Amino acid sequence: MKAAMKMKMVATAMLVIMMMSVSGMKGVAAADAPAPAPASDATIFSPTLFASIAALAFGFLF
Repeated sequence: MKAAMKMKMVATAMLVIMMMSVSGMKGVAAADAPAPAPASDATIFSPTLFASIAALAFGFLF
């Protein structure tokens, strides 16, 4: 039981460290990136985002 808890804590710590390192990176400035055309399908695909979050939650819970 303690090993599973320790593994979840390590995984959570790794996730937090990864998120901090990604947020610390300097992104491309808006002036450097061209705007997508209104007719393009360059929107966020929300079912993919939902599936990713659901998979992460399922992995942490079970």
